[in-house]
Amino acid sequence: MKTKKLIKDFLLMTIAMGIAAIAVHYFMQPSGLIVGSISGLSIVIYRITGIPVSALTFSINLILLVLAYFLIGKEFGIKTVYTALILSPWLRLFEVIDKKYGIDPATLFHFPNGTDYWFYLLGFVVILSATQAILFNINASTGGLDIIAKIVNKYLHIDLGTSVTVAGAIICCSAFFIPGNSLYLIFLGFIGTWINGIVVDYFTAGLNAKKRVCIISPEYEKIRDFTVNTLKRGCTLYPVKGGYSQDDKVELQAILTNEEFAKLMEKIKDDNIHAFITAGRVSEVYGLWLRHSRKHSELDYNRPMNI
Repeated sequence: MKTKKLIKDFLLMTIAMGIAAIAVHYFMQPSGLIVGSISGLSIVIYRITGIPVSALTFSINLILLVLAYFLIGKEFGIKTVYTALILSPWLRLFEVIDKKYGIDPATLFHFPNGTDYWFYLLGFVVILSATQAILFNINASTGGLDIIAKIVNKYLHIDLGTSVTVAGAIICCSAFFIPGNSLYLIFLGFIGTWINGIVVDYFTAGLNAKKRVCIISPEYEKIRDFTVNTLKRGCTLYPVKGGYSQDDKVELQAILTNEEFAKLMEKIKDDNIHAFITAGRVSEVYGLWLRHSRKHSELDYNRPMNI
């Protein structure tokens, strides 16, 4: 990775994990909700042993990272190592701030009719899901649960998405070990785990939206030249036959980002190019896809692009 991009990614990961820590410290922890995550498991152990959540999160993530090194291999991303380890210092920072300024996370939000668990649940899920989507967009993750899912996927040959769901559900079940914990809260935890996956997909779709563009035009060569040499994207040309005119034509297809699609449409409009254009969102891109860059970009081989 280039130095500038590396610094930008690590700065973004640091900020994102700080936001995730806010979700854990001020929404999940004071509510007593156990949503499927390593932070949720840490809260369960904290309520049983009294060990600070920050220390538990750090210790569990450290153990998982060691297991990942030996069970998954050296290919495990350094970004995931960083994000997994940076969460605990963020949690500890908020603990220190609360102590210094006398803030009690349990009473930070005032509810006239008692604790609003749905508020805490939705607040936690939305904030954390947005964080996860940001990290996924730069090829990183929050660690923890993702590590467990990868280990299960590799050795039990279970689909990765299913592994994440199962691991999250197991962590939710750990809430049964908290003395006196409400079944209502445990049930909300299961709902939160389910909503979390849905919201992550929603945010990821917004961050990584791509369009499949299909263009039929007598000036397809001009469009092809702009797509390849200006947008730095590949395209495919198909011979087609008009059903009404019976004329032989050429259809150009390309996968573009929203920004690139806007530039292409502007080019077609400015040059007064006659064209029939359709565009639609694609869900995934497999194989070779050149990331957006005006100079040289890294190539992704056989990596799914969730959009």
